[in-house]
Amino acid sequence: MDTFLWMCSKTRPSLLRTESQMATLVLDNGAYTAKIGYSQESVSVIPNCQFRSKTSRLKTFTANQLDEIKDPSGLFYILPFQKGYLVNWDVQRKVWDHLFGKEMFKVDFSDTSVIITEPYFNFSSIQESMNEILFEEYQFQSALRTNAGSLSAHHYFHSRPSELCCLLVDSGFSFTHVVPYCRSKKMKEGIRRLNVGGKLLTNHLKEIISYRQLHVMDETHVINQVKEDVCYVSQQFYKDMEVSQLKGGENTVVKDYVLPDFSSIKKGFCKPPDEMLFSGKYKTGEQILRLANERFAVPEMLLHPSDIGIQEMGVHEAIVDSIQSMPEEMHAHFYQNVVLTGGNTLFPGFRERLEAELRSLAPAHLPVSVLQPANPICYAWEGGKLLAHSPDYDEVVVTREDYEENGHFICEEKFDI
Repeated sequence: MDTFLWMCSKTRPSLLRTESQMATLVLDNGAYTAKIGYSQESVSVIPNCQFRSKTSRLKTFTANQLDEIKDPSGLFYILPFQKGYLVNWDVQRKVWDHLFGKEMFKVDFSDTSVIITEPYFNFSSIQESMNEILFEEYQFQSALRTNAGSLSAHHYFHSRPSELCCLLVDSGFSFTHVVPYCRSKKMKEGIRRLNVGGKLLTNHLKEIISYRQLHVMDETHVINQVKEDVCYVSQQFYKDMEVSQLKGGENTVVKDYVLPDFSSIKKGFCKPPDEMLFSGKYKTGEQILRLANERFAVPEMLLHPSDIGIQEMGVHEAIVDSIQSMPEEMHAHFYQNVVLTGGNTLFPGFRERLEAELRSLAPAHLPVSVLQPANPICYAWEGGKLLAHSPDYDEVVVTREDYEENGHFICEEKFDI
């Protein structure tokens, strides 16, 4: 009898291997970068696309192989996402093969659960393709498809258990979404989408620079870096406009940006103010972009898309419109818990300006508070990490057995997209 018990105790752990002991891979699959990592480890931010360079046209570089390109001028992007939706599965497969493969995360699919994000109101055809690829091609043990915003909301409510509601502003590569959440559930009738994202801002900056100084329409990669380094959101747009037209040292807005030549200068940078020349040319022979009102006029499109003919609301108006569509007793909670996520929220001054604009539109008796997490790009991923460790994680996933038995129907029923 004792031997029998001993045998049972030996075999039981392997039989009762629960899902929570399994490795969980969290993949926030954005249109510009994929935020990926195991739930026990830290996150990696990797470009979610393939590249071809001007010099080696035939060779394709995938995701983080970007660093191997000697001369990234005239980089040609091949993106799996168009207008915010996953349409190019061939590219996405190549990126995922690279991420899951032995160079990167060495995923053992039969023993791994995956949390993967997709856009709000994703087309059902894309959702079905995603199910097929996750369960039939890669054969993950279980999967959870969700919106990045839902993971961010989970993170927020986890860090502030006393809060009931939050309003999530997710400003990414293709879109800016405004989404109200109440007790971790999204209120679909309050979701607002602006077709303004990082891609539009970079493209607009390319056009302005090409028109005013230097033809850079092919230099997406470089100009994106310029945007991240020099752009900011103005607190007083018209005052900054006047300052940017002054001559000499009085013009505190103007910045000289040294473009990379990819031999001696690998990455562009701003000239320190004391080295800037206001007359004549630089002796050093570097290629310089002089940026004045472009620095704040480009990010201004997040608040006033109509400046470039996009007939939509700005972020602040979309927030107010979203809150107005909710029951009145919730309004106070939403105005006090506006959470910013996504790469565009990293522009200096964005949080302060948004708070000021909201304050002027919101009812006077309601306090307004706009919060920006320490790392808005990875905030959703961190939420996915928390979700993977939560006790009811096993209830929300679809296992491969479920899928093989019930097909797409079970995913439709369980995942709230």
